[in-house]
Amino acid sequence: MKIVVLVGGVGGARFLLGVKTALGLPVIGAGESPHEVTALVNTGDDVWMHGLRICPDLDTCMYTLGGGIDPERGWGHAGETWVVKEELAAYGAEPTWFGLGDKDIATHLIRSRMLRAGYPLSAVTEALCDRWQPGVRLLPMSDDRVETHVVIDDPDQPDQHKAIHFQEWWVRYRAAVPAHSIVSVGNDEAKPGPGVLDALASADVVLFAPSNPVVSVGTTLGVPGVRDALRKSRAKVVGISPIIGGKALRGMADACLTAIGVETSAEAVGRHYGARSDGGVLDGWLVAPEDHEVTVPGVDVRAVPLLMSDVDATAEMVRAALDVAGVSSV
Repeated sequence: MKIVVLVGGVGGARFLLGVKTALGLPVIGAGESPHEVTALVNTGDDVWMHGLRICPDLDTCMYTLGGGIDPERGWGHAGETWVVKEELAAYGAEPTWFGLGDKDIATHLIRSRMLRAGYPLSAVTEALCDRWQPGVRLLPMSDDRVETHVVIDDPDQPDQHKAIHFQEWWVRYRAAVPAHSIVSVGNDEAKPGPGVLDALASADVVLFAPSNPVVSVGTTLGVPGVRDALRKSRAKVVGISPIIGGKALRGMADACLTAIGVETSAEAVGRHYGARSDGGVLDGWLVAPEDHEVTVPGVDVRAVPLLMSDVDATAEMVRAALDVAGVSSV
């Protein structure tokens, strides 16, 4: 079976652990299997920082699936140290609000050196995964530079707006500053990364992880050609709601939804994605038991437990999604 999963960072990475478990793959690392899992990873959060190209979602997936993630933070290396960060702060080097761990910097150094040498991001990601062996093919949504920016009130000039990088809004301001709009810079001109369209065309099932529907899954869907490929794919497309009982499962997805005028509810997000039979992208939509009355026209909506409390619980969620798609796991 070939499964394609659209993912973001922390939540998407943990969902992929459940996918691997549901298919009988090793939870951590690679192993022999008749199944093939491909993750289409959001790169709209990527940013240049201190001369280094940082790809938060790609790295979080790679570290998590390869066994190197910090389990408490959910991002960055386990056993991380922060000597370089402290030295940068001593120099007064901006930005001070974004911390890079010493081990993590090694990944960014290799990526940046390869990018400057002319290698595309997809090739760089493949090279980095040679070390981590995630057991899942990680494909950047695009090799082209795409960055998500957020329009907010200018703190220095309250009567004016200004655009800041998504990372600054998310990390520095914790999304507490209301966003007037979210703009994906470069997305309209981007091309799907190598293998992305082929993966969608040959998939047996496509899953949307319970990642941020605006700046993770939504950004990937915004790459020209991806929506069309989904609509044409022979695979069923099943999404998992990131909203339970009107609250975001993780992060600040509610702030992102508010910025684009979508209510923070499982039904609103499902309708935002829309039915594939009506020009949208979904065939099925999993919601939590407390949202069992949700309806999305043209979409098979089912209520199942959606808390990713551990890998086994996540695997059950994946099995439920595969059941909606009409395929079995193992």
